[in-house]
Amino acid sequence: MKKNYLMTPGPTPVPPEVLLTQAAPIIHHRTPDFSAAFAQAIEGLKYVFQTSGDALLFASSGTGVMEAAIANCFCAGDTVIVTRNGKFGDRQKQIAEVYGLEVIDLAYEWTEVVSPSDIASALEANPHARGVVVTQSETSSGVLNDVKAIGEIVREYPECVLIVDSITGIGAVDCKTDEWGLDVVMTGSQKGLMLPPGLAACTVSEKAWRAYERSDLPKYYFDWMKYKKNIEKDTTPFTPAVSLVLGLNASLTMIREEGLENTIARHARLAEATRRGCEALGLELFAPPEGRGSAVTPVWVPDGVDGKAIVKTMKDTYGVTIAGGQDDYTGRIFRVGHLGYFGDFDIITTLAALEMTLAGLGYEFERGSGIKAAEAVFMGE
Repeated sequence: MKKNYLMTPGPTPVPPEVLLTQAAPIIHHRTPDFSAAFAQAIEGLKYVFQTSGDALLFASSGTGVMEAAIANCFCAGDTVIVTRNGKFGDRQKQIAEVYGLEVIDLAYEWTEVVSPSDIASALEANPHARGVVVTQSETSSGVLNDVKAIGEIVREYPECVLIVDSITGIGAVDCKTDEWGLDVVMTGSQKGLMLPPGLAACTVSEKAWRAYERSDLPKYYFDWMKYKKNIEKDTTPFTPAVSLVLGLNASLTMIREEGLENTIARHARLAEATRRGCEALGLELFAPPEGRGSAVTPVWVPDGVDGKAIVKTMKDTYGVTIAGGQDDYTGRIFRVGHLGYFGDFDIITTLAALEMTLAGLGYEFERGSGIKAAEAVFMGE
């Protein structure tokens, strides 16, 4: 028998409490029982988003709310500034272009952090820009962008909305939606919310609602106002993912019980232990020191080692599923997720499997050094 461990940045492991809640008999979505559960879910989302404004919930993947943000905030031909230092920044640019927006492309290497000063310069040169789009926690690269500093810049432009993809950020890193002036913030269920894929949520500020009022882009299923009007009646405009909503309440209860600050601190500790463990093995981290997030740790594959073989061996031989690199970094990096339902010993197990995998592939290092380094973090040394 082989016990399996899911150590990817999404989907992430689902706690037993959440699984059991979802296994309960299905209830009808147009009943007082579901309305009560749905209202609880919306309030719980506001807690993790750190907002008193509107939070909308959709039956979709994270890409659905990424598209919804574009469709609901802009008019055809609007100018938007899109930052991209990873696969999901690339996706936001593609969505904006599909909807006929004029994109000012702030492109970086995947190993770089988005510079707030570049955004300030772009806005000074294009004061008519209607939006800035940035990924807070870039899943493909592990880079954490400073959306707090970017929020301070964009708030000075009353007609420009700041759209933040925090799909792997919410629940793992601090994201003070209201305090930082973030107009639209997005997340997905299969990340820090500790659910299976299928739900996505976003916040909408007053500035974003003003952008919605002038928007003329086509929208139907993802029309924000349909959701807002129904949420005010504790219901949904379309058939919701009932079991996932019930599971969401279970996961949000767990986050509340731990306390959001403690949840974020736990993720920081897990990330630090993973990074130190990998460095102790002589491996080089992918994300720069000034911009490392707590959701996922990407690592360069060492010279002479088959990167795809690392991912395959860890899964097939040791039962530990990690993620490989994406696009140009396929086979060149591997990514260890620690987002959501993870504890200290998940990291220890993963590092042990990594050590055995690397040793089997001929990489030379001091056995046990990665595990020892991680233990030191967990023991406060």
